Amino acid sequence: MPMPHNISELFTITDSHDIIYTRRRGMDIAKKMGFNLTKQTFIATAISELARNILEYAKKGTIRIRSIEKEEEGGKNGIEIVANDEGHGIQYIEEALQDGFSTSGGLGSGLPGTKRLMDEFKIESVYGKGTKITVRKWV
Repeated sequence: MPMPHNISELFTITDSHDIIYTRRRGMDIAKKMGFNLTKQTFIATAISELARNILEYAKKGTIRIRSIEKEEEGGKNGIEIVANDEGHGIQYIEEALQDGFSTSGGLGSGLPGTKRLMDEFKIESVYGKGTKITVRKWV
């Protein structure tokens, strides 16, 4: 299935309705791109976790969902999700990526789970300034 080119949508996250809408659009985009149902669900779950973290820790932020191509592997198609916020940032990134670590009293499975669901995971955070998390999944 040929991938629709140049998909790029930006979503503002300010409440729980934004999480639901962004998750649904992410799943729609993944389906259009040719991801199977399992990978669509992984992508939707990752979007939910990233959006929930924005709301919980920064109160507002954005998620960009876009199509990407990995030229060095013969034009492999994928999806990239970038979550940005200008919250307090993550002081201890290594701890935040460990199962069970939480500063909010939750289960501590959001970031580690997202990392496991996706093929690529990159986190950039400056404590006191904000966080940018980029994840990718290949078809």
